[in-house]
Amino acid sequence: MKSFGGMISCDLMGFRRRYKGWRIDQRKLILAISVLAMTGTVLLTLLGVEKTHEAYLEVKSSRESGDISNLDKEKFNPVISTASHVPVLGAEETHEAYLEVKSSRESGDVSNLDKEKFNDPKVVAQPLRTSPASRSEKPIWSLAPDQTLVYAKKELSNAPIVIEDPDLYAPIFRNVSVFKRSYELMERILKVYIYRDGVRPIFHKPHLTGIYASEGWFMKLMEGNKQFVVRDPYKAHLFYLPYSARQLELALYVPDSHNLRPLSLFLKDYVNMIAAKYPFWNRTQGSDHFLVACHDWGPYTTKEHDELRKNTIKALCNADVSEGVFIFGRDVSLPETTIRSTKRPLRYVGGKPVSQRSILAFFAGHMHGRVRPMLVKYWRGKDEDMKIYGPLPNRVSKNMSYIQHMKSSKFCICPMGYEVNSPRIVEAIYYQCVPVIIADNFVPPFDEVLDWIAFSVIVAEKDIPKLKEILSAIPLRRYISMQKSVKMLQKHFLWHSKPIKYDLFHMILHSIWFNRLNQIQIQQQ
Repeated sequence: MKSFGGMISCDLMGFRRRYKGWRIDQRKLILAISVLAMTGTVLLTLLGVEKTHEAYLEVKSSRESGDISNLDKEKFNPVISTASHVPVLGAEETHEAYLEVKSSRESGDVSNLDKEKFNDPKVVAQPLRTSPASRSEKPIWSLAPDQTLVYAKKELSNAPIVIEDPDLYAPIFRNVSVFKRSYELMERILKVYIYRDGVRPIFHKPHLTGIYASEGWFMKLMEGNKQFVVRDPYKAHLFYLPYSARQLELALYVPDSHNLRPLSLFLKDYVNMIAAKYPFWNRTQGSDHFLVACHDWGPYTTKEHDELRKNTIKALCNADVSEGVFIFGRDVSLPETTIRSTKRPLRYVGGKPVSQRSILAFFAGHMHGRVRPMLVKYWRGKDEDMKIYGPLPNRVSKNMSYIQHMKSSKFCICPMGYEVNSPRIVEAIYYQCVPVIIADNFVPPFDEVLDWIAFSVIVAEKDIPKLKEILSAIPLRRYISMQKSVKMLQKHFLWHSKPIKYDLFHMILHSIWFNRLNQIQIQQQ
């Protein structure tokens, strides 16, 4: 085949033979032809740009008006179909999928979603969302703390649906999608300022052993944290009051005086000092401040200061809604964990499989409060399936220890003591025994995110005489599901000397963060 240049040369030679009297400069002619060809290409490009610009103006006008119904679909569909390498769902299919997701999200139940549909490569993108991509919006890092909280609150209302997550067992959560998104936002955004004021041992000295160890372990890990803690209080979303209710009791309570007012007055004076020295308390009347107290007296030490009692986020083991101190939806129910060794907090964790749990129900403990004497009255020595004791007798513990009893029981009875909380709830979780909670007016730990019906039995105090009937009525399949949920729940109640994702330290901090977000009011545009 002849080259393009050769073809032009031949044509020019023939042209010269026919028109001998003309003088033609071949180089100039080739240049002229090239210029004409380039001009034609440019004109075609400009025509395309003009059409594209018309389309852009049409889209821009529709976007600004909020009405896209008048767009010329024929004009835009060819572009989409040639540019996309992934098949696109039709409008009807997309709308059906959207309604299915919307219904499941509102009900909190994603078990009925058609997983095949959503695993299909056709559904590869989340619905379009107007957010950080807009040039008119500021990046998150540049927002003030209160603006960041508003952003996070809006994000929760559009949490992507979680079908399966290897790190989270969906059945134990009220809404695993909301929890995961909230946790991600906490990791990405949350900053905490810790007041340095306050002298030891009441402040900054954690108590790490015994049944009140939760407040101490949280203090220790919070003060040693680098991810969430900031030195600049103006960057903080939350402010931590680092005192120990247990240390407050040891330092100020007069034994057998039955007078808690000195403790309350001490805490009142501390908060007043903080409010006078810094501007942060008065900005929100304490609603962005929090405390963590596991001692039974924790709620009562806040009573002398109205803003501390009403506004502050209180993480309390004694989560009793009937006392007028614990506020459901604002405050956090703190797990009561018994720590015997600070070096080995996870010692004895684990349990036997269902097939080796021969005891229907077990309880042993001192006769504190109103519920335990009633439990012993109806069930001690009355039924072989119900191992109910006061303090575990020596003749029994010689053959099987307290921990071995819990690991060998299907259900572990967790009655309230002097107050509504009980360390047996977390002990049951550690030993993979389904907890049976008997404490009217008690809010279980992390109730804002966990679905306690999935892995525990809650029995009203008046139903203690029917306890065996209630437990025996639970089908085996249901029990196996509950016991599996307890095992999957366990990691969320474990302390680690170096916190890991989703552990107890992070769960406490998340619930404080989550409840703070719930207090944020978003102005409707």
